[in-house]
Amino acid sequence: MLQTRRAVRVLPLNQERRKHQRVKIQLTGRYMLQNRQEYPCQTLDMSPGGVALIAEMKPQVGEAVVAYVDHLGRLEGRSVRLFGQGFAMTVAGTLRRRDKLANQLTWFANRQGLGIPEDRRHERYVLSDPRSTLTLSTGVTIPCRIMDVSLSGAAIATDFAVAIGVPVKLGRTPGRVVRQLEGGFAMEFSRIQNPDTLEHDLANEG
Repeated sequence: MLQTRRAVRVLPLNQERRKHQRVKIQLTGRYMLQNRQEYPCQTLDMSPGGVALIAEMKPQVGEAVVAYVDHLGRLEGRSVRLFGQGFAMTVAGTLRRRDKLANQLTWFANRQGLGIPEDRRHERYVLSDPRSTLTLSTGVTIPCRIMDVSLSGAAIATDFAVAIGVPVKLGRTPGRVVRQLEGGFAMEFSRIQNPDTLEHDLANEG
């Protein structure tokens, strides 16, 4: 017996009846707008049908966007909403692709709920003296506090806003901003540090 194929109506992100809850997830990546320019970004929350991105350069509502997110790969869709820190976009794809994305997001949510640490290459620890200085590419130097550190990166507390992807120098150690945090940001060092000299290299240059 033949069955009539029903048309599937794809609703806008703010009207979508989702089977999966949005997951608060912080992953870095890049996105490309219709002008073919690429910009750094960070995910804020996500579902198999849409994602909110923290981003400086915002597209127009309805504009096509292609994002490349760490651990998730290529995401295609359209901008549907702008907010203070960035924008939200739909995520297009086949049912199989959405199921795969749902499984990935479930894994991230479970890892966070179980308190499993992020996939870090090196153990993080707190310095005996967390005070340091942060030097921007413009030469501007500002005081900061190191919340925790590893041989490959650090979490910085500062009132000064620094965008994702911006090169910075913490003490004598260069790197770049890779993630926004509450009250600061995370940076990745340009190279793996020597544990014997790490604390000295991160201290105030003066």
